[in-house]
Amino acid sequence: MIPARYQASRFPAKLMQDLGGKPVIVRTYEAAVDTGLFNKVFVVTDSDVISNAIQEVGGQVIMSKNKHESGSDRIAEAVADMDVDIVINVQGDEPFIDAESLTKIIKVFKNDADQEIDLASLMTPITDWEEISNPNTVKVIVDNQDFALYFSRSPIPYPRDKEVEATYYKHKGIYAFRKRALLDFQKLPMLPLEAKEKIEAIRFLEYGKKIKMVETHVTGIEIDTPEDLERARRVWK
Repeated sequence: MIPARYQASRFPAKLMQDLGGKPVIVRTYEAAVDTGLFNKVFVVTDSDVISNAIQEVGGQVIMSKNKHESGSDRIAEAVADMDVDIVINVQGDEPFIDAESLTKIIKVFKNDADQEIDLASLMTPITDWEEISNPNTVKVIVDNQDFALYFSRSPIPYPRDKEVEATYYKHKGIYAFRKRALLDFQKLPMLPLEAKEKIEAIRFLEYGKKIKMVETHVTGIEIDTPEDLERARRVWK
């Protein structure tokens, strides 16, 4: 599932910006299909503009019936009546998604015989302090079994002791959910931490859900700003 809304606070209409001759959302949809990992791939949107762009390339679209605050809410509505076990949420601004990273988070559930894990997501190590400090970069800290402890736009952990080595991880906004976790998410009200940080993954933690983080070294480019789009265009060439 690729949740896609036309308006975005930091970069309005970013999903319809040109990337190598096609809109960003079309590039993301085609990248998801090309991995060969999924039974079906849908773009979930409330935008006729995005819907038309996907249908023009033969893609499948689900139109949202309600107004949604987050991509997870949008997907929960879409899968409510589907006979599925695992749902992958690929952000619409991730045209460089790769099969290797997605395979890793799918394997989390194949190895979870007791079904203790509610969702899985990706993280990648970062070392550049400018990126670590950038509020557009969501960071994650994990326990010794790689379960998420917290997500933040601030640097975590805070480097009070400069002599202690710590790895900083960037959270990549790709999730694999058990269907029941998605449906629970839709019913649970937003709490203050999520509202403050504007990071939907925090809601799962606030309600006691278990998020398994998987390390990947494939960074890609998430298109959050016009500068990101220019970088993506250079890479695409």
